[in-house]
Amino acid sequence: MLTILVFGFLMSLIAIIGGLFILLPEKVLKRWLKPIVAFAAGSLIGGAFFHMLPHALSTSQPTISILVWVVVGFTAFFALDQLLEWHHCHRMPSEHVQPLGPLLLIADGVHNFLGGLAIGAIFVVDIRAGIAAWIAAALHEIPQEIGDFGAMVHAGYSRSKALLYNFISALTFPLGGVIAYGVGQHINVYFLVALGAGNFLYIAGADLLPEVKQSEQLWETGVRFSFFVLGVFVLYAVTLS
Repeated sequence: MLTILVFGFLMSLIAIIGGLFILLPEKVLKRWLKPIVAFAAGSLIGGAFFHMLPHALSTSQPTISILVWVVVGFTAFFALDQLLEWHHCHRMPSEHVQPLGPLLLIADGVHNFLGGLAIGAIFVVDIRAGIAAWIAAALHEIPQEIGDFGAMVHAGYSRSKALLYNFISALTFPLGGVIAYGVGQHINVYFLVALGAGNFLYIAGADLLPEVKQSEQLWETGVRFSFFVLGVFVLYAVTLS
């Protein structure tokens, strides 16, 4: 329980860390934001395939049942995306064209809550796997929070309020983790782990990769692809430790 709380609050603090990145010169951010997004996409895919799915499949549940929950997790985030007409923002502050405001905070809170449920469930099953999945989620949160912070400022919030509101919306992550722990004391939480894998795959495939696959120069494409492969490898390497 304490481990879940600690890592949950550490995830919430990333909302502030991501906001602080916005203080860097925009030229520097523009150069590195897309490679970081690509790295995050690779880490999410690595986390799903090398940590979450193996633990879900190691249970006595039928394989088809677990795969159904993966699809449910993927579909649920697709539905959330469509319902709120929103997706995580990974753009520079000057590139925002629509202020998202409260909608962004609501969607971010829901996303963090579901992420907390999934990561918390993995911690219940295996602490090492939980840490690996947390790393993958954290690597995704950094570029997300950079973009979200820029969107909040663009929507008219002051920098201090943008940081505060982002942090508050991120507190739903440890809440989800605590609920997963409570549920895990009574039932098999394999379905939450599989649900989280579907979540990771949706964010990586539908949200992150489309933003990095198009570039004007070949060398940019190569750099982003290399960062993506590195993200996958890092999460694979964790399984070997």
